[in-house]
Amino acid sequence: MSRYIRPSRPGATLFFTVVLATRGSDLLVREIEALRQAVRATRAERPFGIDAWVVLPDHMHCVWTLPERDSDFSTRMAAIKARFTRGVRRAGFSPPSTLPVVQSGRYAGLKPGLRLGKREVAVWQRRFWEHHIRDDSDWANHIRPHSPSKSLISLS
Repeated sequence: MSRYIRPSRPGATLFFTVVLATRGSDLLVREIEALRQAVRATRAERPFGIDAWVVLPDHMHCVWTLPERDSDFSTRMAAIKARFTRGVRRAGFSPPSTLPVVQSGRYAGLKPGLRLGKREVAVWQRRFWEHHIRDDSDWANHIRPHSPSKSLISLS
């Protein structure tokens, strides 16, 4: 099994794509307040700047700027995902019974549902995609709206 090592650059600006385990779900927009709360709590604990954030029904894109001497974006993203999951679970979310079950140790998103080993709900794909922004042009390309159907949803 390969071990993925993410780059580490203090104070970096990063673009993320984070996807729910069940593509086609509308959970993110339906439970937007749980996402807002997860982001607020995480920022209070581990500050970071939000340059942009687009929330779509089954995935989100965001651009963050980390504090000057901090490069730990993975812990922040993991905390947001975990807090959102706990929030929607408390609100009664459970995956549709027609979904196949994810075996423990396999990547969520391949077959969404319950992970049998821990009896946990696979709300998110386990990994996320990140890109370190290189310069002002790269930042502008990641912020620029690509489609009029995508809209920014305020998380503040």
